[in-house]
Amino acid sequence: MNGAGNDFILIDNRSRQMQLQPAQITRLCDRHKGVGADGVILLVPCPSGNADWAWDFYNSDGSSAEMCGNGARCFARFVRRLTGTNGPLSFATRAGIITARFQANDVTVNLTPPRELRLRRQVPLSLGPTEIHSLDTGVPHAVLLVPDADKAMVLPLGAEIRNHPHFAPRGTNVNFVQVLGPGQIRVRTYERGVEGETLACGTGVTASALITAELRGFPSPIQVQVQSGDRLQISFDRNNGAFTQVGLEGPAEFVFEGRIEM
Repeated sequence: MNGAGNDFILIDNRSRQMQLQPAQITRLCDRHKGVGADGVILLVPCPSGNADWAWDFYNSDGSSAEMCGNGARCFARFVRRLTGTNGPLSFATRAGIITARFQANDVTVNLTPPRELRLRRQVPLSLGPTEIHSLDTGVPHAVLLVPDADKAMVLPLGAEIRNHPHFAPRGTNVNFVQVLGPGQIRVRTYERGVEGETLACGTGVTASALITAELRGFPSPIQVQVQSGDRLQISFDRNNGAFTQVGLEGPAEFVFEGRIEM
């Protein structure tokens, strides 16, 4: 499946008989020797019973991740196809409980409350002190405002910031944000765990939109153009200066299904 170009392998593991090793996940995600994907998502029963389902989510390097916004939208449509669920559904992630609702091919997920908002920090980089903002939207994100996203040094600068001591020990995802106009931004993302640029990143788009709203005073919703050319929408409320009821809306599409020898 893909969500705005962010692509995932989804596996029905409701029986919990499958135990994938990191090397197997890396092979599955290899675009030359495997299926090819930004990550692998397994559907499993919710152990606590406080959500309808749960997932095991893995980055393409075999590491597990707390949350993925585009993956969440794809996962919700995958569950709906398997189970025949018509209404909203919920599932447990390492970042908390996510809820999803459907409208045609679009899926909206309500994300966990963002935390650790930090603005206008000067971080020493190879090109000199650079102003970086950050927000945790289920996973940590750094945000840089740039005049032209096409000219942003996503790979070299993204890798430097992702591993910078300032963001140790967890590291961070890195978003390069161009303001297109009131309530409209363009985002390119260097993803931790993929260790490169992806065509879209749901939690990164969300962090970018909320930080831009804070800096520029934009109201909800904010339209976001991602590297794939697709558009996502971020909605939110404000409550005593904090962001609440954060929603990520966009497409989630089936590409193909099949079998692979492991």
